[in-house]
Amino acid sequence: MTTDRTPTNLLAAALPQPLRRRLLAALISTPALPALAQFRVEVTGVGLTQLPIAIAPFRGEAQSPQKIAAIVQADLERSGQFRAVDASGSALDETSRPDVALWRQKSADSLATGSVTRLADGRFDVRFRLWDVVRGHDLGGQSFVVTQGDLRLVAHRIADYIYEKLTGERGVFSTRIVYVAKAGTRYSLWVADADGENAQSALSSPEPIISPAWSPNGGQIAYVSFESRKPVVYVHDVVTGRRRLIANFRGSNSAPAWAPDGRTLAVTLSRDGASQLYTIDANGGEPRRLMQSAGIDTEPVFSSDGRSIYFVSDRGGAPQVYKVPINGGNAERVTFTGTYNISPSISPDGRWLAYISRVSGAFKLHVMDLSSGAISAITDTSADENPSFAPNSRLIVYATQQQGREALMTSTLDGKIKARLAGQGGDIREPDWGPFQKQ
Repeated sequence: MTTDRTPTNLLAAALPQPLRRRLLAALISTPALPALAQFRVEVTGVGLTQLPIAIAPFRGEAQSPQKIAAIVQADLERSGQFRAVDASGSALDETSRPDVALWRQKSADSLATGSVTRLADGRFDVRFRLWDVVRGHDLGGQSFVVTQGDLRLVAHRIADYIYEKLTGERGVFSTRIVYVAKAGTRYSLWVADADGENAQSALSSPEPIISPAWSPNGGQIAYVSFESRKPVVYVHDVVTGRRRLIANFRGSNSAPAWAPDGRTLAVTLSRDGASQLYTIDANGGEPRRLMQSAGIDTEPVFSSDGRSIYFVSDRGGAPQVYKVPINGGNAERVTFTGTYNISPSISPDGRWLAYISRVSGAFKLHVMDLSSGAISAITDTSADENPSFAPNSRLIVYATQQQGREALMTSTLDGKIKARLAGQGGDIREPDWGPFQKQ
């Protein structure tokens, strides 16, 4: 790993490995990823209050290429809001009226049943029903007719339905994540389901790709490519694969972040010397400098209401998180605990700030309650980076190292429930959690 200074948007001298790795894109060889990176979800931890739910095996899913009930159960467990009750051996489907007394004896509060049927044209008919077994109420259900390739999406949508019915909040299981992986000498931008499965390569390059960021409507991804041997910002259309150049000014162009309305990007440019913050139209054009600073300002992220930009600056001597009004002005320091704080992420509901803090040489994910200033360290790993909130503000995805391997993790905001989305090989980094999908 090089320790030389570079003209990118670095915070000058003693950069932590996670940030240096992200911005220099770590020119080291790693084992190759499979063509479609498959993840396995491992959930650890116990929450204080979890809703006990039984997900009965769906009738006919033994002949289905996707085990719908298992996917739904894994989604719900990963959310931290649910505890699975064993439903193996149950012979139920969406037409059955369950023996609610039996399920109450098993300590279940709710029960989901369903079926999967392969149709003559090769598509699949998937149906399910949700029961409140405490009150004996039918909570409704849904039916889908889909191709084999959409079976996982259907399972995620079933989990979303159950989550919303039982918690009153939208589920995020049918949303997507984007991340970067290095396999051999190639870098790929992957778009995957929120559980890490069904990964599809959106872009592959022999040069580093860094800093992917979803647009607010989920249709585009901004990122930085080094294909011209310097950092340049592009916006990539997820469906068509077309992309447009946003920032290719003199020096470094990096760290794109979307405004909530999707019309503007914040970027870090060194066109006028040191790395500074600018805003630029999402279709490109002339950037507007946000403020004058004697330090290096980088890693911008918009507040949820679009009125402020949070960012990292070394203006006080070491990297800390600050915020500034969208129209510029005086920057206000946000982080005071710890001497090295980077990579801010704001929850969509505006309540939380996630960031990485260096603690005794380790880089750990922290969460701050923005109203009270209370801070919690929520991981026991030492190489965390790039936190990103789920669109319902209930979970955080981040990259880290476990047992010497790169991994993507999700965590509840209290750190009590974590899920590892562990790849089969390669250097996996820089996740960003996309917005809610249109219903």
